[in-house]
Amino acid sequence: MTLELQAPGLARRMACWLYEGLLLGAVVFLGGYLFGALSQTHHAMDNRHALQAFLFLVVGIYFVWLWSRGQTLAMKTWCIRIVDRQGRAITQGRALLRYALCWLWFLPSLATAALLQLPGILAAALVLAWVAIWSLASHLHPQRQFWHDVMAGTRLIPSLRQA
Repeated sequence: MTLELQAPGLARRMACWLYEGLLLGAVVFLGGYLFGALSQTHHAMDNRHALQAFLFLVVGIYFVWLWSRGQTLAMKTWCIRIVDRQGRAITQGRALLRYALCWLWFLPSLATAALLQLPGILAAALVLAWVAIWSLASHLHPQRQFWHDVMAGTRLIPSLRQA
């Protein structure tokens, strides 16, 4: 197995994942502000489902656009690049598929919490436990890739820091 097929270390990928979450806070804030301004929504609970759908699209556009160019800002910071199985830049279609599959980080635990009607703190604990399990499951792959990347036909590889 060649080194470039091996995913960056799990700690580095999870640090990137956490940094991506911080950056998404700004994306979601700007998307929510835009939605509120365009829809003239004055209360957070008004148009709640429309806002959620809009933010799902905004976040999707953010990831698809940047992944199809190889890296998000967090990935650049942590020297991680996304490519297809052959090592080429991914298409927007493949990036869209990866975006849909990335919801495997959250949907199973959120659906379980909703089904069991868990209170907030237990639901959050379940989500965190699932994130830990999903990330650790990458150790079952020969090249340590996340399983949503395997399903999407993508891979995370180390990238060289650019001067």
